[in-house]
Amino acid sequence: MAIQFDQNRPIYIQLMEFFYRKICRSELKVGEKLPSVRETAIQVEVNPNTVSRAYMEMEREKVVVTKRGQGTFVTEDNEVIKDLREKIAENQVDAFLVGMVQIGFTEEDIISIIQKRMPNIKGRNQDD
Repeated sequence: MAIQFDQNRPIYIQLMEFFYRKICRSELKVGEKLPSVRETAIQVEVNPNTVSRAYMEMEREKVVVTKRGQGTFVTEDNEVIKDLREKIAENQVDAFLVGMVQIGFTEEDIISIIQKRMPNIKGRNQDD
């Protein structure tokens, strides 16, 4: 589990995003147990309190469920996973579109660029 942390953003948020990507790609499946806080802290070389905060925030967002004495598990609520995927997609698209508009592209320009680039992107494996 290798994560390159951006020192300008809170690590717990980056951990959440890391797990959310794994859940959205079904690398972590519905109902699957997440590594323990201690395991994750050791693997990504951060303080266990940081991992604990990420897990608590993911639970607050209902993406994971903690079962006392058993661990933390991906929610079995498919609607929550669907909403998570949509939220992540919207954020990605919004960031892209804002950037394109800021450098002067029109809606038509953006659509044309996407249509030209999409064949190059299809089938690529997007690793972290």
